[in-house]
Amino acid sequence: MVLHGPNLNRLGQREPSVYGSASLQSLDAMMVEIADELGADVECHQSNHEGALIDWLHQADETCHGVVINPAAYTHTSIALRDAITAISVPCVEVHLSNVHAREGFRHRSRTAGVCIGQIAGFGFSSYVLGLRALIDYLTGAER
Repeated sequence: MVLHGPNLNRLGQREPSVYGSASLQSLDAMMVEIADELGADVECHQSNHEGALIDWLHQADETCHGVVINPAAYTHTSIALRDAITAISVPCVEVHLSNVHAREGFRHRSRTAGVCIGQIAGFGFSSYVLGLRALIDYLTGAER
């Protein structure tokens, strides 16, 4: 499962100098294509609502092998998302389009990264691709 947090539905329109000019739909299409190449299936969801993201995490525990999640602004604020990640048994990889560690100070701390198997940030859409590849490697026991 690929989860996109708040404001990612505005990709291509919101701060293109930070987030790029491509749309969320093109990111989702790319993830489906890459997953197919890797022998996996993905379902992609986006919400501006914390509860919807939590519900999808709970669903992932029943229907998926892992989650690539960009909690977006919730990364820095949401104990509820952190708790939802700890409440499921499938591994999660946190991803970010921008390098959150090179941005405003409040973005340097992630409440969710510590309960994920890893974090990838700063590579635009490639952060998602790297996250998916890392998740699949983790699940299949490939060399790390």
